[in-house]
Amino acid sequence: MDGTLIFLLCSSLLLILTIFTAADTITTTQSVRDGDYMVSAGGSYRLGFFSPDNSFNQYLGIWYNKVSVFTVVWVANRESPLRNSSSVLKITNEGILVLLNQNGSIIWSSNSTRSARNPVAQLLDSGNLIVKEEGDDNMENFLWQSFDYPCDTFLPGMKIGRNRVTGLDRFISSWKTPHDPSRGNFTYGLDPSGYPEIIVKEDSILRFRIGPWNGLRFTGTPQLNPNPVFEYGFVLNEKEMYYTYHLLNSSLLSRVVINQDGIVQRFTWIDRTQVWELYLTAQTDNCDRYAWCGAYGSCSINNSPVCSCLRGFVPKVPKEWDLVDWSSGCVRKTPLNCSTDGFRKYSSLKLPETKISWFDTSMNLEDCKITCMKNCSCTAYATLDISDGGSGCLLWSAELVDIREFSKNGQEIYIRMAASEIGDDDDVKSQVKSNVKKQTMIILSCVLSSAMLFLGLALVIYVWKKQQQKDSNLENSASTKNKKEDMELPLFDLGTISCATDNFSATNKLGEGGFGPVYKGRLKDGREVAVKRLSENSKQGLDEFKNEVMHIAKLQHRNLVKLLGCCIESDEKILIYEFMPNKSLDFFIFDQTQSLFLDWPKRYNIIKGIARGILYLHQDSRLRIIHRDLKASNILLDYEMNPKISDFGLARSFGGNETEANTNKVVGTYGYMSPEYAIDGLYSAKSDVFSFGVIVLEIVSGKRNRGFCHPEHHLNLLGHAWRLYMEGRSIEMIDASVRSSCNLSEVLRSVHVGLLCVQRRLEDRPSMSAVVFMLGGEGALPEAKQPGFFTERDLIEVNSSSNKHSSSSANGLTITLLQAR
Repeated sequence: MDGTLIFLLCSSLLLILTIFTAADTITTTQSVRDGDYMVSAGGSYRLGFFSPDNSFNQYLGIWYNKVSVFTVVWVANRESPLRNSSSVLKITNEGILVLLNQNGSIIWSSNSTRSARNPVAQLLDSGNLIVKEEGDDNMENFLWQSFDYPCDTFLPGMKIGRNRVTGLDRFISSWKTPHDPSRGNFTYGLDPSGYPEIIVKEDSILRFRIGPWNGLRFTGTPQLNPNPVFEYGFVLNEKEMYYTYHLLNSSLLSRVVINQDGIVQRFTWIDRTQVWELYLTAQTDNCDRYAWCGAYGSCSINNSPVCSCLRGFVPKVPKEWDLVDWSSGCVRKTPLNCSTDGFRKYSSLKLPETKISWFDTSMNLEDCKITCMKNCSCTAYATLDISDGGSGCLLWSAELVDIREFSKNGQEIYIRMAASEIGDDDDVKSQVKSNVKKQTMIILSCVLSSAMLFLGLALVIYVWKKQQQKDSNLENSASTKNKKEDMELPLFDLGTISCATDNFSATNKLGEGGFGPVYKGRLKDGREVAVKRLSENSKQGLDEFKNEVMHIAKLQHRNLVKLLGCCIESDEKILIYEFMPNKSLDFFIFDQTQSLFLDWPKRYNIIKGIARGILYLHQDSRLRIIHRDLKASNILLDYEMNPKISDFGLARSFGGNETEANTNKVVGTYGYMSPEYAIDGLYSAKSDVFSFGVIVLEIVSGKRNRGFCHPEHHLNLLGHAWRLYMEGRSIEMIDASVRSSCNLSEVLRSVHVGLLCVQRRLEDRPSMSAVVFMLGGEGALPEAKQPGFFTERDLIEVNSSSNKHSSSSANGLTITLLQAR
């Protein structure tokens, strides 16, 4: 009897323990250890520890609970595997999930920016792991959710896209191998430029574009028909832009996965056969390869060869097409003439890339046509939403790229063509006739008024010449215009820029630089631009302005900001750049809140991108450029957080075998200038290397070099990094906001490379080509030597508002700074 009682008691305790470990929620007093699980309320998903293929690496993940084939949908510590079974998942009193190893060190953590009084973590039946205030089920109030940080699986209810308020981008990324969940080379996410669309990228290279959403399907997936399994949705408003889907039958299991080769596939679970059955593949053939046929080329998998030029276009490089290389694309047979152009309709197509496009959801097709006709830079237009009879307008203002033909479910697009190329196309004949009639009326008007114009012209010329003599600024303006061919850059008139910026309104002001304010603008063709307007009191005079124009106009690299044009009119000196929506690097890394949006993979990508940009300046550009003012505020970030080097007002070019130069006017920014430049006015490529090293250490640490303070010493950031490096504690350099996402080897390599770049003697610093190699490799690095200016705070005391000399001494050196910012 006693034995039976003991057995029943043990069984009851075991049942209680099982129920507890399989709950869907944990509080601050509970945890999940190896062997414990959280199971969603409906039993669909399970959270716990697992080891792929019984390897020594252990991960915290979420997988299907009722599926016989072990299928992981999310991994917490995908970049930081655990090595033993003594790990534990907890939730802190502040509402942060932490994954601890056997030593109690944090391996991974969530990044909630808000705290809660009674936080709990819960695994929902959607597969979403959330942190919330206990009892609050409003998803808008969640402190954190795994759906915001997906891995390789796109589950129903997830969002792929951008939160425009916080800047959070949600995308899926492939596993490195089938047995290694760390991030691989491929990502599947939303390109927010122009009209947003889903793309697949290999690292930073675009490989596949699914086509814009047209209300029924993605235009690149004609096989995506209404079905009983799932339904897609697209949301675009002031707060968010994202794609999502939900299952029409809640009893079905379906998931979208990007594999190690970058192929996006949908699988559904079949109970009868107990397998994941392939339901749909996004990429089906060579015509799905991005821009396979080049600009204005069309790909049809049913033709041989698959690429051909659109009607009215011919191969740009015929010899290459004869060799089955279509990448150069096609060009127009007949140049456009804005006043007489018309449009030709092309049907059953995948719409071109929408990266440079403009859209309006309220227009009809006729309004869309009129808008495009009025804008000479508009190359094509189409209906935005073809459901319910069609609505909305989508305009292109660049070359049309990545078009393919379909036998069904393609879309119509109207492409701008010269009148002679349109011929008897019924859909555009009336437009051509209308344009010809307008031309005739214009000619008649000109003939009738020619006499009056002739008399008026003489008066205008007389007045113009008198004004020319009085205008003291005209000589500089004329000189600049004479150099238009050398600049290879469009000149904008002041009226256009004023209109684009709403007359330089304060609401459009992006910030204030050392040389004047910068405004956001929108040109008539829909392009967003950044307008840099030199102030009257600017330190940058006409020479520096011309210097920036002459240098950057000749530079073309994805990690350099693109200069679109300039304006020199009256007393104005204005530069027009491509718009960078995410501001500058310093806005993120030095702000406690904004830094949360730059995880380690993004920061490492930024470091490598800056390095590639500087290497291009030093080695691969037509002019060998020394930037001389590299700093975090001069690194701009595009929609995808890719870095773009900007502000070339202080740049200098080297010719022939010239490798260094000397100046009596030291200009730059304290904290980023190399010792030989600040002390002797000697600048070279190694000066930029020093500045780059400072930026790297700032990116890793989230701290500014200048103004850095530490309770244990009086060193600046360079000195602090050097001290930690010498003591083998470089890991302590890592910004707290990225510790959960960091790859330790990449962080330590970045710190080491940064210290190599800031070595005091320029001969010891590596070239940028060596830096790029070291950042991308895994080999041993040389020992770093003492950095320059590692006690800069005690070294420099300068009144930055004057040009007076100021001297001080440290490290046995005396320096005199002439001008710096």
